[in-house]
Amino acid sequence: RPESRVWTVMLLLGTCLLYCARVTVPICAVALSTHFSWDKKQSGIVLSSFFWGYCLTQILGGHISDQTGGEKVLLLSASAWGFLTVLTPLLTHLTSAHLVFMASSRFLMGLLQGVYFPSLASLLSQRVRESERAFTYSTVGTGSQFGTLVIGGAGSLLLDWYGWESVFYFSGLLTLLWVYCTCKYLLGETELIIPIDYLMRGLSISKQSKVPWKQLFKKAPIWAVIIAQLSTASTFFTLLSWLPTFFKETFPESKGWVFNVVPWLVAIPTSLFSGFLSDHLINQGYRTITIRKFMQVIGSGVSSIFALCLGQTSSFCKAIVFASASVGLQTFNHSGISVNVQDLAPSCAGLLFGVGNTGGALLGVICVYLAGYLIETTGSWNSVFNLVAAVNSVGLCAFLVFGEAQRLDTDSAYMDL
Repeated sequence: RPESRVWTVMLLLGTCLLYCARVTVPICAVALSTHFSWDKKQSGIVLSSFFWGYCLTQILGGHISDQTGGEKVLLLSASAWGFLTVLTPLLTHLTSAHLVFMASSRFLMGLLQGVYFPSLASLLSQRVRESERAFTYSTVGTGSQFGTLVIGGAGSLLLDWYGWESVFYFSGLLTLLWVYCTCKYLLGETELIIPIDYLMRGLSISKQSKVPWKQLFKKAPIWAVIIAQLSTASTFFTLLSWLPTFFKETFPESKGWVFNVVPWLVAIPTSLFSGFLSDHLINQGYRTITIRKFMQVIGSGVSSIFALCLGQTSSFCKAIVFASASVGLQTFNHSGISVNVQDLAPSCAGLLFGVGNTGGALLGVICVYLAGYLIETTGSWNSVFNLVAAVNSVGLCAFLVFGEAQRLDTDSAYMDL
C-alpha cells in the first residue's frame, strides 16, 4: 500500500508534466504567431502537427507495456520529451523555416507522448482492482488538469515576464527532474538503464505474440468504447488547443493567468469526485456498465451543453463559468470510457487503449485544424463549439447503445499466449 500510494503520486506528477509540455504551444500560440507572423491557418498547422505524431506510437506503446511493464515505457518517453522541450527554443535560432521547424517539433513531441496513456492504462489494469480503478485512474488523470493549470498559471506569468522561450525551459527541466527522481528513488540507481532493456524485449515479444484482432473487433462493445474514446479525445484536444486563443481574442483585456488557470482548477476536484462516486456506486451494487454510461453522459453530453453556451456569451465571467463547467465535466470520462477498456480486456488494455487514442489523435488533427479553418473563414467561434458538441454526440450515442463492461472471452485467450 505505501509503495502503491507513492507510485500513484508520481504517476499523477508525470501526467501533470506531460500536459505541461503538451500545452506549451497553445499557451504561447498568440506570442508565437506574433513573433513569427503566422495567421490562424498556420497556427492551426503547428497546433495540429502534435496529433500526427501522437497517433503513430499509441498501439505499439500499449502492446509493449502489456508485455513488459508500463512504468519503464513511461520513463523512457518522458526523458525524451523533456529534452525536446528544453531544446526547442534553442534550435529555433538555427533555422529560418520556423513554421516547418515548429510543426516538426510538435510532431516529434506527439510521437514521444503517444505511448504515455496506453502505458498507463496497461499498468493500472494489471496492478489495480476493478473496484478501485475509477478512483485511481481519476486521481492520476487529474494530472492532465493540474498540468494545464500549472503551465497556464506559471506559463502565463513567465510569458509576460521573460518571453515564450522561458515557458519551454520551465516545462522541460521539470520533466527531466521528475524522471531523475523516479529512477533514483523508486527504481534505484542500478536500474536506470532498464527502460531501454525493456523496450528491446517488448519489441521482440511483439513480433511473436498473436493478438486476436478478428475476435476483438467483432465485438460491438469494443467498437463502442473506441468510437467514444476517439470522440472525447479529439474534442478535448480541440478545446485544449484553442481555448487560450478564444479568450485572448474575445476578451483582449482579460489576464491570461485567469482563463488559463480557472477551468483546470475546477477540473481537479471534479475528476476526483467522479472517480470516488463511480467506485462507491459500484461497491453499493450498481451494475458496472450502468455507472460507466452514467459517467459518460455527464462527461460527453452535459459538458457539450456548456461548450455550446460558451460560444453564445459576451460576458467574460459567464465565459469562465461555462468553460470551467465544460472542461470540469469532461473529467467524468475518466470514470466512463477510460476505464471501460480495462473492464472488457484487462490483459490487453494498453493495446486497445492505444487503438482508441490513435483514432482520437487522427480525428484530433482534423478537428484542431478544422477549428482554425472555421475561425479564419467564418470569423465566429460558435462554429468551433458546435463542432465539439457534434463529435461528442456521436461517441456518446455509440457507447450508450453498444457499451458493455463484462470481460470478453478473447481477452482470456490473449492472456494465455
